[in-house]
Amino acid sequence: MTTWFAVVVILAWLWLGLSALPAGLEAHMPMPYMIALTPFLWIPLVALAGVAAWQHHWGAVCLLLVTALMTSSQRISYWGTSAKRETSRETDSADHETFRETLSNQFAVMTLNCRYGRANAANIVKVVREHHIAVLALQEVSDDLIARLDAAGIADLLPYRQSGEPQDTDNGGYNVLFSRYEPAAAVPNVVTIPAADVPAMTMKLADDSEAAAETDDSQARHSNRTVTFCSAHPKSPMRGCADWSAGILGLGALAQASSIGDRNIAVVLGDLNSSTDHPSFRALLKAGFKDASLTQAAGPTLTFPRWIKWPRIELDHVLFTAGLKPSNVKAFEIKDTDHLALTATLTAR
Repeated sequence: MTTWFAVVVILAWLWLGLSALPAGLEAHMPMPYMIALTPFLWIPLVALAGVAAWQHHWGAVCLLLVTALMTSSQRISYWGTSAKRETSRETDSADHETFRETLSNQFAVMTLNCRYGRANAANIVKVVREHHIAVLALQEVSDDLIARLDAAGIADLLPYRQSGEPQDTDNGGYNVLFSRYEPAAAVPNVVTIPAADVPAMTMKLADDSEAAAETDDSQARHSNRTVTFCSAHPKSPMRGCADWSAGILGLGALAQASSIGDRNIAVVLGDLNSSTDHPSFRALLKAGFKDASLTQAAGPTLTFPRWIKWPRIELDHVLFTAGLKPSNVKAFEIKDTDHLALTATLTAR
């Protein structure tokens, strides 16, 4: 029994080691899926620790429990102290109905994987209205879904849109952005990755009068800033592990673009088919992005699969460069999809 417990611990450590590989080296089947399941390794390990305790193998009990704790190391980081938690005010309903050229200093965003275009359009529009969504990013979109969204009245709430160019190589459909605010610029593909186009809309950020009143330097920093929103969907590993990793890493170019710098802001919304357990995703964060759920520090926001409460993993994300503060990061169901919708309130600072 001692030998058997030792073998289990060694195998668990090797499994954990996959998350520590350099970014890109985990792009071989079945490693992306094994890494995604790492947070659930504690279940068999704790069960085996119970067996070891019953057999009075106390050394094995300690090793198994320590290893079980190690499997949750990435999720533990979601309860950090990186941000003071605050509850943001709801967007005023009058502002919700006013379409302006500049983006409000506080706005709500939402991202949703639409499952090959099958998502319930009326449900999406209802949520956009109830949550006062200013920018909506959809992935796996079809022409039929766009027609149903139009019929449900999406243009009354979010009159501006930009889609990627549909291609035969799209992973489940194309990506689309909808906005309440008029964009200063929009493109169907802002960065080339081996996946569906990444449409982008750039909007001018309203002056922060309170911050600008402090000093002339502050006014210079807060005026004339822009926020570039992108809807992204790197391929899943089953569509090619190399493309999966390259797609995630390729999004890092958005944070490092010369147009962003230390003044303008980039926001990436989408199903990124990865979590903080994946080295490729952590490399994307190191490129200059912050994750809204991780920064909020109130626990991970798990989004897949929709049809079970547990176990779920985090695949959908709201990423942003310096200049924003997240709050109210939440996930909830939309009918006829396999992912939960993810929303967040972002406040300029």
